[in-house]
Amino acid sequence: MTYTIPNNSCVGCDDCRPQCPTGAIRRVEGEQYWIDPSLCNNCEGYYPEPQCVVGCPISCPQPLQVKKGRARVDVRTATSPNLFPNGKNNPFASSMVIWEACNLLTQRESLAWKVEESGQLCYERQVNQGRGTIALRITDTLDPEPPVALIGAAARQAIEGLDIRAAAMHLIYAAHATGLEQPWEQEFIINDRQIEEYLGLEKRKDLSKAAKLTLIKEIAQQPCAITAAINWPQQGQIKGFTIPESRLWHLLEIQHHFQSDDMGCKHLVGLTFRIRAGIWAKYFLNKLRCKERTAFYQYATLPKSLLGALMSIWQQHEGAARMMLWLLFKTRMGKEQRLTLPTLMSIAYGEEKVMLASSQREERKRLLRTFESDLEVLNHYGFKPVFDPVTYPAEIQPLWAKLVDIPEDAEAALEFWINDGSSNTRLTDSGPRGKWNLLMNARILCFQLPPELAQQLAEFEKKKQRITNRTIKSKTQPVLCGEQIITARKTLQLTQRDLAQMTGKSQSWIRDVENGRFRAKSEDQVLLRQVLGLAH
Repeated sequence: MTYTIPNNSCVGCDDCRPQCPTGAIRRVEGEQYWIDPSLCNNCEGYYPEPQCVVGCPISCPQPLQVKKGRARVDVRTATSPNLFPNGKNNPFASSMVIWEACNLLTQRESLAWKVEESGQLCYERQVNQGRGTIALRITDTLDPEPPVALIGAAARQAIEGLDIRAAAMHLIYAAHATGLEQPWEQEFIINDRQIEEYLGLEKRKDLSKAAKLTLIKEIAQQPCAITAAINWPQQGQIKGFTIPESRLWHLLEIQHHFQSDDMGCKHLVGLTFRIRAGIWAKYFLNKLRCKERTAFYQYATLPKSLLGALMSIWQQHEGAARMMLWLLFKTRMGKEQRLTLPTLMSIAYGEEKVMLASSQREERKRLLRTFESDLEVLNHYGFKPVFDPVTYPAEIQPLWAKLVDIPEDAEAALEFWINDGSSNTRLTDSGPRGKWNLLMNARILCFQLPPELAQQLAEFEKKKQRITNRTIKSKTQPVLCGEQIITARKTLQLTQRDLAQMTGKSQSWIRDVENGRFRAKSEDQVLLRQVLGLAH
């Protein structure tokens, strides 16, 4: 049974042609590819699976015959537990290296790429005011080691080809990594069905199964093409460290699942990915060493709704998608941050476009319309901006923000519009002269969140505060030694048995603490101080 290559979806990578055992794949009319049906035999006698489908980065080749009735299905590998068990959110790794990789996938060519002496393109971000650096590069192969960064035009072409939706897969990987004790050694397994659920693709009735698999395979590989070299300075008790260039995510295997029809032709029906986090996780997602104050364990909350929103708005409102991801990492939503509009515009559209708008009137008008539209999209998905009344007054706010105050009652709404029409200024009036200059000094106080997500973030902040308070208390509270306990006990004329009964402990526990065999926990030290009348 033969296969065909739809030329409207082929990317022209030439990966399939050398893998064909019968030489059926040929290049015709420049960059188009064609499979000779007289030579293609479904790789029978050579491989158990059609190599053109397996080798294609987007699984483009399809069976030439119409599907009859499919019956036999390949056995699938068991996957890791599903994310979002509560249906709303899940922890995810939120360290600076994860953010910068997310920034790379969203900003792409808008970033300040540096050409090194070797010709490789590198995006470098300083850490702690230049005391350290994070350098990110792009590779064209997913082979485990060693990663080789692209150079010159090939690197720029790869950067331009990045899909902002790959940032959603990057966040999914970061969420799976938090479920492992040692993610730099352990792997997680995820399949197309889980990815469809996380990204909301199961609701897309306009996409065929083949189109969904093509998209999933493409965006699942892009985060694994990013490498990072990290030079991290000392922070508090955690000593500085250096991580040589290595992958952020190791794509260990892609399993292709097929169904066979009555004619014996195999149809791709599923994908399974085996992935392991890079060595960065040993330093930024290490629970054990974090307790010992020798590494970090940095995580935050990933709302499931954000992934669905990103997949819905990426094409028409890419600026809103960029701001949404930036807000996820960079702000404590719901608290005053006083974000300047130039900052948000640079995140959404790049500094180059903002600078161009400052000097060209038509570009400025276009950028303002786009920005106000993107703010409305953020507001629609629950990221509601709170405008600073001093620097961002009503006369320069977007029209949609002014219309929020319109009453829902018909009579009240009519009275509202009558009053608006009789006033000196109307809601629909155009902005004042010099609006651009006013906006360049305007600020947004914060972005409010939907109640359910705000509650989860509040609980997360409370948990972090409890840990911080416990750490501060352990540092400020002097350790109660055995000699102090003995002296205080004898002063009160108590025996070890008496003290054990008063504290609810065993006599042997009191004896071991007094002899210094182990140190009492902080809560037990508080109890001993209360019983013995020692000053805190």
